[in-house]
Amino acid sequence: MQSEKIIERIVSWLKDYATKAGVKGYVIGVSGGVDSGVVSTLCAMTGLKVLALEMPIRQQKDQASRALEHIEFLKNKFPNVEGFSVDLNEPFEALYKTFDVKDNEFPAEKLAFANTRSRLRMLTLYYYGQINGLLVCGTGNKVEDFGIGFYTKYGDGGVDVSPIADLYKTEVYALARALDLPESIKNAIPTDGLWDVDRTDEQQIGATYPELEKIQKEWGTKTESDYSGRDLEVYKIFSRMHKAAQHKMNPIPVCDIPEEWRS
Repeated sequence: MQSEKIIERIVSWLKDYATKAGVKGYVIGVSGGVDSGVVSTLCAMTGLKVLALEMPIRQQKDQASRALEHIEFLKNKFPNVEGFSVDLNEPFEALYKTFDVKDNEFPAEKLAFANTRSRLRMLTLYYYGQINGLLVCGTGNKVEDFGIGFYTKYGDGGVDVSPIADLYKTEVYALARALDLPESIKNAIPTDGLWDVDRTDEQQIGATYPELEKIQKEWGTKTESDYSGRDLEVYKIFSRMHKAAQHKMNPIPVCDIPEEWRS
């Protein structure tokens, strides 16, 4: 993998896009994970204004500390970076009470409220983006965005640009090493940070990113009958999640009205 060429391409792409859009730069949510760590650094390398936000909601302490550590890393290295924490616990708890959440009353309620965290962060990013003349920069990678749809619709999927969406997770880790990010970021175990208990991506999905990448790279060229053992298990996981996430990946359906009916 030619990491330096990829880094230069993404930085140039981000700078050109913002310049053509007539904005000052980018706002990005920093979670303490490798994806946001890499993307925020690439944004900073454009020389444009970058606002890095940590947005805790019932956050695990290690995630919060990594996010703040990375924001300080960026501010110390790049004079164009500003960053701070926006505590979203109070508005989140207010929503929790307003929606009158009752555990186990509805089977999908916990998942729905986990997604609410992501959507609250999205509206926060757009607020700070708009008042500062910045675009919201996404942090989704290729497996999450186009493989299994492991993101929240109109949450972390609600962005203006998506600079690493053509990179697999293992490639994002390679960029983190090439960028010499803090060790805590380079070694961060993937987690979405949307649950009260610490649940890694692998625990939620049932497969590792390298396993999923293998299936995604072969998607469309191989069928279920081509796999066996662990590969077959991962194929079934990928297939199920990929099909279920089509509403996220495809454009919003529009009901066409025949032109002759308009007169």
